[in-house]
Amino acid sequence: MNEGTQQAEPKRRGRRAGGEDTKAALLAAAREVFMERGYEGATVRSIAARAGVDAAMVNHWFGGKEGLFAKAVLQVPIDPNTLVTHILEGGPKDQTGERIVRTFLGVWDPIGGGQFAALMRSVTAHDQVADVLRDFFVHTLLKKVVAGIGTEDRPELRATLAASQIFGMGMVRYVVKFEPLASADVETMVKAVAPNLQRYLTGDIS
Repeated sequence: MNEGTQQAEPKRRGRRAGGEDTKAALLAAAREVFMERGYEGATVRSIAARAGVDAAMVNHWFGGKEGLFAKAVLQVPIDPNTLVTHILEGGPKDQTGERIVRTFLGVWDPIGGGQFAALMRSVTAHDQVADVLRDFFVHTLLKKVVAGIGTEDRPELRATLAASQIFGMGMVRYVVKFEPLASADVETMVKAVAPNLQRYLTGDIS
């Protein structure tokens, strides 16, 4: 055991052998560290140290920091990198907005918004939640999408505008549940939301 690392992370609980207890410890530690430090500030090493396990176990169980965040905070069984790959490689660039809407609704509709809705409800009361959501959705997911489709004009603004569309859709559908959008079928949502989302990604935003 590395004593220096132990001192740097006083909550460390001691090394664990690989197994479901390791996985559970990482999930619990990740929730704490992501909320304390935000997505960008949290590191695989700091999460593993908090859990008292080897950092290699993060990749073993979750495939990396993105996957750990998805399981620990968003509580969805889908690797974010897989989502980005699907969005980028699933069809023509001018249909990226459609794929984002379908993917978002495909993840959250079956569980009624799930933890995404819970986090949205917490945003106004907890700055840490807003920081984590912004870092993850804007900087980790949508900026990758913008870069992947090759849009060089103001990529951060485009990613943020796209996030505003997606978060707004999630808020209306899962949190405040405004009808008829809350119960509209996926195709209706795609036709209504995707064109504006596509403009944010590849169109004129001047």
